[in-house]
Amino acid sequence: MPADLIFNGVTVAHEQPQAPAELTPPAQLPWFRRLAARLLGRGLSRLQAQHRDSWFLGHAMGLRSGHADGVREGFERGRVEGFEAGRQVLVIRDSRPDTAAVPGQDDNLFDDWRLPLTAELKKRFKADVAQRLPAQAQPSAAQWKLIFSDTPSTCVVAGAGAGKSTSLVLRILLLRHYLGYELDAMTVVTFTRESRKDFIKRLVQVFALWQLDLQPVRARELVRTFHSRILPLVRSLPGFAQVRAFETLGNEMPAGREAEADSNPFDLRLNDAQRQQLNQCYSDLLAESPRFAEIIATLRREALQLKPLDPDHPDVQKRVQVTQLAAQRDEELCDMIEDLWFAAGAWPIKGIEPCRETVEIRGSRFHVHGRLAGLDAWVVLGFDPSESAQYQRPGAKLAVRAEWAVKRTLLQAFCDKPLIWLDNYSMARRLAGDAVAGPGFEYKVKGELAASPLLDAFVGAASFIENLGVEVHSAVAAMSFPSGDPDALFFEALALYWKALESHLLNQSPPVMSYNRMFALFGENNPENLQLLPDPLLRPLAHLMIDEFQDVSPQIVSWLRASLAEIRRRGPSMHTGRHAQHSSLMCVGDDWQSIYGWRGSSPKYFMEFTKAFPSPANTRVMLVDNYRCQQQVIDAAEHLVKGTPAIAGKKARASGPAAELPGAPVRVFDRDEAALGETLIEHYQRGESVMMLYRKGSDKALMNDHLQGVLQAEAMLPAEQRRLRQLTYHSAKGLQADAVFMLGDCQYLTSSPYKNQVYRLAGLGRGGDAQPFDTAQKEEVQRLAYVAVTRAVRHCYWHVEAASGEAAAAPRASSQVDGRQAFFEDLRGQ
Repeated sequence: MPADLIFNGVTVAHEQPQAPAELTPPAQLPWFRRLAARLLGRGLSRLQAQHRDSWFLGHAMGLRSGHADGVREGFERGRVEGFEAGRQVLVIRDSRPDTAAVPGQDDNLFDDWRLPLTAELKKRFKADVAQRLPAQAQPSAAQWKLIFSDTPSTCVVAGAGAGKSTSLVLRILLLRHYLGYELDAMTVVTFTRESRKDFIKRLVQVFALWQLDLQPVRARELVRTFHSRILPLVRSLPGFAQVRAFETLGNEMPAGREAEADSNPFDLRLNDAQRQQLNQCYSDLLAESPRFAEIIATLRREALQLKPLDPDHPDVQKRVQVTQLAAQRDEELCDMIEDLWFAAGAWPIKGIEPCRETVEIRGSRFHVHGRLAGLDAWVVLGFDPSESAQYQRPGAKLAVRAEWAVKRTLLQAFCDKPLIWLDNYSMARRLAGDAVAGPGFEYKVKGELAASPLLDAFVGAASFIENLGVEVHSAVAAMSFPSGDPDALFFEALALYWKALESHLLNQSPPVMSYNRMFALFGENNPENLQLLPDPLLRPLAHLMIDEFQDVSPQIVSWLRASLAEIRRRGPSMHTGRHAQHSSLMCVGDDWQSIYGWRGSSPKYFMEFTKAFPSPANTRVMLVDNYRCQQQVIDAAEHLVKGTPAIAGKKARASGPAAELPGAPVRVFDRDEAALGETLIEHYQRGESVMMLYRKGSDKALMNDHLQGVLQAEAMLPAEQRRLRQLTYHSAKGLQADAVFMLGDCQYLTSSPYKNQVYRLAGLGRGGDAQPFDTAQKEEVQRLAYVAVTRAVRHCYWHVEAASGEAAAAPRASSQVDGRQAFFEDLRGQ
């Protein structure tokens, strides 16, 4: 059958050969046939003739062999040419995922920058410090690390007596004089009035050694409290140019100097100007809110009534035996008490009907002084504490105070009628006041040590909540109390009152606002308010140096973080034309000296500094040298806080001159005011500085009787030459004396249900701890003792009262004293 063959594009007709016959190769034939085939083949060759079948067979085999060779050679050649051509082809493979690309979030509060400190500049500054400062003031290696820190954030762990103030002063000098940073780009924050004055004085003195004239007014602008720094920010807002702080009402500074006002963030005592605003708001709300009026009436009844006492109580069992005798003297006793109240101008009381009704106790009759019709309750006048404890009835064996205590106990245990017991004259004055003068009764929130006037209790609870960075209404809404617990009504009333008070204060002319509200206005929940501030108001917060950072509150932390975030958001334009660029934060503190948790501060933010203030780079400095105390004083103080959570690696060492100390430097005694006074006078007469520390303010008056000679000698000396200081444990922080005398144990005596709840709400405390505030306070009493002991340079005498009753089971710092240690001498029980 014909077929077509293609050569170089030309088609040639070709006849398909027939299938060849089956032929056997000669080598496979028998020899005879093989010989015949060879002869026949030679014959055909001589005749020049073809054998047709053989030709076709050879043609077919050649065709097959040629085709196979051609395909192989063509494939190899085409493969080489195709591979070479393929190398010149661009292949695009799209490996991108199908999901959208979203940039990550940079949560750092600072740019990634470093302070431009060259080796040459450091060398020059060190040489200048060596030349201008005395040998004893030369920085240690750790202090130089603080001064030369070049990272955006720096955490300085500085124990008691570590010389942190001098280091901070040199840090400011480095920034201002050697790097040219403008002073209005910096702020140094201190917590107390005394520490601020001391720092300003030291700053001016050091600048003078470099022939730099730093005016005190300029230094006061640089060294501030948090509260004086927030006020100008609020006054820049529309409508608040003349706003006043509630905390400074009645103590206003002259116009233009309000920002210099010092405010103790832990002092909640109220003055007359503040009470006037509180009482006016109370009066208005009482008239406007039926629910508030209903709650107040219930709280008043609860607060004024004498609390019942278990008849099985030991005091009741002891006094019930003299019930009949007490009844016999009762009418005469009532007359004497009533005469005292009348002489004090506290009786009769408006709203109380005088009467001499009787109540029956175990078959005997006792008298009351009046009846409060509104509450349908009897009124009994108490023995005012201001009267002499030795005051007696003629011929009586017991003092009036003791006789009255017996009557009170019997009424508490066995009187089944509502009974109001007025303990003192001031209660009468409050009870007699009208609504504008305030509620007129005291209330004790569970967990507080004592009752306080209702509005004072409102201010205290609200301040604690807001210091933790929580809004009062939100906190109250998140609380829960057992059925019938009066604290539930107290906090319901607080939520109503606090909202009304803020509105009342803002409606004043000029408006009034609390510091907590000011900080909240510029906290992390209100970043838009910070965006309203002009650069000059925000710039002083760019380079912050904060002392005593362990006592900072969550409210302050929120404001600081929001301010630093806003400074970074504004970027380089905020610093155009200035040497001070970017922002930085240096915090100095000691978690062992965190002693204000009862007001809402927490060492958490110092202990977790890098988490609280995220930064591209951070420096940690440990100032372990103690330039104040002898080593054994340090060891004793650190033993007192043993077991409390603390920053790892802390162990202070004494760097001052060692002294020969007779016996242990910290001696612990049973409480004896007379013996304490004698020892104090001995040290004073040696020419030493002495410090008398109290746990309770009432102990100061008690000790004055034993220190008359020293007090008279001190009164005749100029202030700078006086060597005796009388302070509470808390107010002694930052000070020192050769010998320190401590009166009173450090003990946490209560449990606060509402503070535990707010603590959890604020994210404080350890996970799973149902009582995080109580836990923090148990640790804080140990830290308070540490602060007191580390005021001592050489000697510390600690007089503690014996534990009794419920207080025996409460955590006590003195339980940490170990007489087997060389630095303690435990003389209790001797």
